[in-house]
Amino acid sequence: MPHFVLDCSSSIIQQKSPEEIMQKVYDTAASTGLFAPGDIKVRINPFELYNIGNTKDDFIHIFANIMEGRTVDQKSNLSRKIITELKLMFPNVPIISINIRDFEKATYCNKSMV
Repeated sequence: MPHFVLDCSSSIIQQKSPEEIMQKVYDTAASTGLFAPGDIKVRINPFELYNIGNTKDDFIHIFANIMEGRTVDQKSNLSRKIITELKLMFPNVPIISINIRDFEKATYCNKSMV
């Protein structure tokens, strides 16, 4: 269920492979015990065109969408763990961030549910 969508400057995937970056996010999310490992989904979108405060500074931002029901502490721990791992992986990238949004269980639907 959880979806982790990474937006980043295109040079990020020249520093480390997209597979390595996505696997790090996957493994870190799985390590929290909040999700069944087979349910975790990770995607990456590298951007050539972007403006970060009128600079071309490298960046990574993760949009995490998870099913409602986790506590603020659990979500905070998830955010911190993922950012810690990416910071170790990319010590010279000035902007590494994440935000977590909850899916509403009542309105979520996928193919297997219909």
